[in-house]
Amino acid sequence: MFIADLRKEFYQELIGKRLLVLVNYDIDAICASKILQSLFRCDNVLYSLVPIMGLAGLRRAYNEHKEDVRYVLLVNCGGCIDIVDVLQPEQDVVFFICDSHRPYDVCNVYSDGQVQILGEMNTNENIPAFEDIFQDSDEESDDEDGGYEGGGGDEDSDNESGGANQRVNRIEKRLLRRRERKAWQERRNTLMFEYAQYAYYAQSSALTVFELAWHMSKDSIDLLWWAIVGVTEQKLLGKLESSSYTLLMQRIQSHVSRLTNKASDQAIQTSVKIVFESDLQLALFRHWSVLDSFRYSYYPACRLKLWTYKGEKVMHEMLVDMGLPLVQAKQTFSAMDLVLRKEFYEKMEKFAEKYNMPEVTYASFVLNYGYRNRYSAADYVYALLAILESVGKNRLPEACFLESMDALSRAEKPVLDEGIERCKTLLVTIFKQVQSSLELHQIRSGGGFLYLVLQEEVPFFSCPYGLLMLARFLLRAHVAVSRNVRAKELPLIVIAPISLQRGVSLLAGVPPVVEDSRHFFAKAFEDASNRSGAVISQDFFETAVIQIQHADCAKFFDALNVILS
Repeated sequence: MFIADLRKEFYQELIGKRLLVLVNYDIDAICASKILQSLFRCDNVLYSLVPIMGLAGLRRAYNEHKEDVRYVLLVNCGGCIDIVDVLQPEQDVVFFICDSHRPYDVCNVYSDGQVQILGEMNTNENIPAFEDIFQDSDEESDDEDGGYEGGGGDEDSDNESGGANQRVNRIEKRLLRRRERKAWQERRNTLMFEYAQYAYYAQSSALTVFELAWHMSKDSIDLLWWAIVGVTEQKLLGKLESSSYTLLMQRIQSHVSRLTNKASDQAIQTSVKIVFESDLQLALFRHWSVLDSFRYSYYPACRLKLWTYKGEKVMHEMLVDMGLPLVQAKQTFSAMDLVLRKEFYEKMEKFAEKYNMPEVTYASFVLNYGYRNRYSAADYVYALLAILESVGKNRLPEACFLESMDALSRAEKPVLDEGIERCKTLLVTIFKQVQSSLELHQIRSGGGFLYLVLQEEVPFFSCPYGLLMLARFLLRAHVAVSRNVRAKELPLIVIAPISLQRGVSLLAGVPPVVEDSRHFFAKAFEDASNRSGAVISQDFFETAVIQIQHADCAKFFDALNVILS
């Protein structure tokens, strides 16, 4: 069930109770949980926060804490599965779900109160009506009553004919009910397929939680900034359509103006500011050189084909047109000549159309604090992504999660800066892999899709978001150089080994470049596994990512080709 009044039906219910908060490994969820922590400290709410990576982690975390809690909050997880069926909780346990993944599981939507979804029902999500997908068990068992009754030998012919007529009527009614139920079942299957065939994302969970803080008059500049970072993550990772992002920016801008103009905030305006301004699709350029940011950002790299000699030449021509000497472009942006820095945005917008980069700018926000600290929302997203993906033998996922949460705090600036440096390595690794794959023609056609199988174990590509970033960059780069007119209409699937010894690989899919953020991989992967007998694990909450036995890849692709063709 949906709850619209989050203050009364959600937050006030938790005061004085102990809460278990289960948080998915993504930046939006981390930002949402950071805002929640701030609210919980205000009201002394007791909580345990546990990061989880998939269904197995969800079950394990719940089983470890179920004896101590009766209220569970799931952030960016649990909304798309039947949470009661998966966890088998006691009847007095209440689950609150704040999840940006769609579509919701209908059992959660029509729960009688044990599962409560934060927010109002969105009619645009086309959730089927209750009566169209659920039937009373009494109606389903009607056919099973009324056995065949034979007449006695001593009854007269009138009784025999009357009994025969009654039996015929009962049989006709039973057949009619069966036909009606079969038609209802077929209609239900059609509705459920149309509802659940595509996976997509809705409003950022961080923004939802921030607006709860706003309604309770407990919002602040820091909480708003964390919400902005959550929304920006959706933008940069292709989870949100441009039109939806633009509408959200307008809403957020009103919050920025309100908090900036608060009388109580006048004292801190000189030290902490959020400024609305156009940002560039150049990753980390404020903390990198212009040349490196151009080369390793997927948008300019794909537009100019920077993995080729010709593309490099075009980039240098653009720098000449902009009046930016190569010596300056190779320096860190903050070390460039002041006049060149001030003119950089204007020159980029001026020459964007000429060099086939019409969407190089987008609306965003920048955080200024102290004397020299200036970070865009995209800088935070890239830094947190790199920290989350830096799992290693001596570095557990939980440590990465906690470090990324620390990086959101202004007091932990060194952690953020370290994340930015790690992200530079991540972006360089992705670009080199794209360049190598294109030069060696490693992207193959599987019929209804494109695919790439990596042979070497690369730590950055052993994690879901690193592999998804590679796949997104690679697909756009392939479309930019491909002569196949159908390339724009094909999705791309990338497989990277997690453990060569165990023969386990990570598989990630990205939708075609001509489509929006919706994808169909969850159902397609499940059907392909059933058809081929391939061993896969659909454990991640990101349904475009699965684990698969490397030996099963060939037959899995064959089955997937049949489905997508």
